Amino acid sequence: MIQRYLIIFLFLLNATASPAQKKINTETFKVLGACEMCKERIETTVLDHKAKSARWDAIAQLLTVSYDPAKTSGEKILKAVAAAGHDNERFKAPDAVYQALPACCHYQRDADAATPKQKQIITGVVLEETAKGKLNPISDATVKSLHSNQHFVTDSTGVFRLETDLPTHIAISYVGFRSDTISVKTPDMLTIILKNSSTGDLKEVIVSSKNPSTFVSTMSILNTLNMGTKELTKAACCNLSESFETSPSVDVSYSDAVTGVKQIQLLGLSGSYTQLLVENTPELKGLTAHYGLTYIPGPWIDGIQLTKGTGSVVNGYESIAGQINVEEKKPDNPEQLLVNAYVNTMGRLEANINTAQKLNDKWSTALLTHGNYSNKKVDHNMDGFKDLPTGSQWNLVNRWKYLDNNGWIIQFALKALNDQRYAGQMDFDPNRDRHTTNYYGVGIDAQQYGFTGKLGYVFPQHKYKSLGLILSAGQYSNNGYYGLTTYNGRQKTVYGNFIYQSIIGTTDHKFRTGLSFSNENYSETLNGNLFKRNEIVPGAFFEYTYTASDKLTAIAGLRLDHHNQFGFITSPRLHLKYDFSPKTNLRLSGGSGFRISNIFAENVGVFVSARRYEILNPTSAYGYGLDPEKAWNYGLNFIHNFMLGSRKGSIALDAYQTRFRNQTVADLDADPQAIRFYNLKGKSVSNSVQAELNYELLRKLELRMAYRWLEVQTQYNQGLLDKPFTAKHRAFINLAYETRNNWKFDYTTQWLSRKRIPNTASNPAGKQMDVWSPSFFQLAAQLSKQFSKQWEVYVGGENLTNYVQDYRIIDAQTPFSPYFDGSLIWGPVTGRMVYAGFRFRIP
Repeated sequence: MIQRYLIIFLFLLNATASPAQKKINTETFKVLGACEMCKERIETTVLDHKAKSARWDAIAQLLTVSYDPAKTSGEKILKAVAAAGHDNERFKAPDAVYQALPACCHYQRDADAATPKQKQIITGVVLEETAKGKLNPISDATVKSLHSNQHFVTDSTGVFRLETDLPTHIAISYVGFRSDTISVKTPDMLTIILKNSSTGDLKEVIVSSKNPSTFVSTMSILNTLNMGTKELTKAACCNLSESFETSPSVDVSYSDAVTGVKQIQLLGLSGSYTQLLVENTPELKGLTAHYGLTYIPGPWIDGIQLTKGTGSVVNGYESIAGQINVEEKKPDNPEQLLVNAYVNTMGRLEANINTAQKLNDKWSTALLTHGNYSNKKVDHNMDGFKDLPTGSQWNLVNRWKYLDNNGWIIQFALKALNDQRYAGQMDFDPNRDRHTTNYYGVGIDAQQYGFTGKLGYVFPQHKYKSLGLILSAGQYSNNGYYGLTTYNGRQKTVYGNFIYQSIIGTTDHKFRTGLSFSNENYSETLNGNLFKRNEIVPGAFFEYTYTASDKLTAIAGLRLDHHNQFGFITSPRLHLKYDFSPKTNLRLSGGSGFRISNIFAENVGVFVSARRYEILNPTSAYGYGLDPEKAWNYGLNFIHNFMLGSRKGSIALDAYQTRFRNQTVADLDADPQAIRFYNLKGKSVSNSVQAELNYELLRKLELRMAYRWLEVQTQYNQGLLDKPFTAKHRAFINLAYETRNNWKFDYTTQWLSRKRIPNTASNPAGKQMDVWSPSFFQLAAQLSKQFSKQWEVYVGGENLTNYVQDYRIIDAQTPFSPYFDGSLIWGPVTGRMVYAGFRFRIP
């Protein structure tokens, strides 16, 4: 591998040293799109029309191309891009071609030219970029609307304000610069940067509007929240489990007081009810679902799509509460190199190095590496146990991508991981005390190896028609001990998904259909007891999308799978979207999900206790002897986007209900010395209502406020009870501010109401917990400064109020007693933590 990159480096060095013989133009254009498929289509089209390079940024909606003007032109390129279905600053795509694009590619189109123009307030700032790259506001620059003839002279801060019809063209002029004209179609806040050439003439005008860090596309029929890198860098985001700490939709908490593993909740249900995908491939499932959230480093993530409720049938039958799809950095990523380093006051050191290299006009490759290490023992509450584990993890992915000019796309990746963690009492020595009662210790040794591949073909003459094949194979092992409890888990998976997409008659009626297959082999040993199962599930699916109405769009899907133990599984799903206006949307969804519970991996926090694992009334000898879980999910989502004081805002309201037909109940209440598993007999329901407001209070000061109400109840053998460790009320505020000189401030605070704690009343006095936890606040903040296009430094803090759960471990002084329990965690287990780091990029 090293030799390969050395050869590439020497080749590039030689190419750089060679004298350039041709003139190459590099330009940036506004091109509209919505997803990764759009990116591939746009870039392929540009390369097909003789461009040297093409790079489309989905967040900024900007296409950067380099081309030889003797062979092609910017006009020819943009005309070809429009013919492929993507509106741009010069040409609009034919309506039939746009409608024929896949549903995920339907971006928000600008208003049709025949639409009557409306008076709008345009605000913006005019800046000058000096030769050293510094931005200074320009006062007394003239900004004129060519349609209304209104003009404005910028004030001392470079700000202007115009009232004019939209769309319009505005002219910018200033002494010493050549005047230029730009097109304005929306009343977004504009930033106009005048760049000096060596002659003092205007060389380039850059116009940008502020993109939200999270958004639900108005074109999406599903309630899918898109989180980009801007959102993910609001916090340190060391791994996937920490990527949602600035999102009000997902709860993040520790699974126990010892291992340091974090878990998520969506719609009041644990993360196991949310289907986790990596680029639409189910890599994080089964035994890997719990620890796997810590196996995807934050600097690897290019974006996250969070779908509430049942997702698309194309991705499988396991989505109950929702889907989380993670997009990792691609081989053709605009960053040739990213180095991220991180350190915190808990003794954690972390480093990430991402490289991306285009080998030729068809092949590109990327190497994503990660390592973290912690050897500092911290016990802030003086209970004798380390607050967080020590140990190390290394993780790497080698990605490859092939893209030709004939519609073919090939991607594949090789992945490897090794994770070793040690936790427990401060004086525990794994070489001396493992499997003894000298001191209580925890040791986790996990390894994972995998392969993923994608093959796609888009029919050149029929852009609406495509074929896709997704393949993956992996092996995961986790050998652990928790005091005197030993657990070893093994998982081998093979997965394939073939997808065909086309239309029925016209582009108003689109469909996706295909076949899938999965083979998952599990082998687990708990204290010498073996639990094995093999799941073989072939399946077929069909999904129909209706887009003929201007107001109503719909997706209806049906899956039919056959489980080798439980027979046929039917998964119907329906999604509707009604547009009251282009800015006001209502979404409705309903559908069913099916899954097999992994009772040990999903309740691994209980290993940090003296509780016995008991399975009551098994119904078969397969696996754990429990029935599969089945549930229906219904929901609605209402979003209204608005302009107030020339600034954008949005209001969102969600309401979802998940009702289980069958569930594996994990009962911690019946006996404080046991956890009991049994099939649901009666009611189990989760109701979730959330309201969210996003608004730019001041220029570049963004506010996100949310309130969520949950009611999650399950019928236990002893009666109907609230789900433990779940707050019924949550209030959330996030403030983000960015200055003109690239300082960024982020602040998050949340309030959580009381949570129910499992019953410990039968324990002796002094070894009991309260029935309810107190409510509490949590605060986090981060400050970052980007010194140049390459360097960025950040510093921040978590749990700034230093609020922690006081009584975290029952009977911590005698951890081998029958009352020892470190799994009853309702609040923070670590105190105030401060971190710092830097990011270095080479575009």
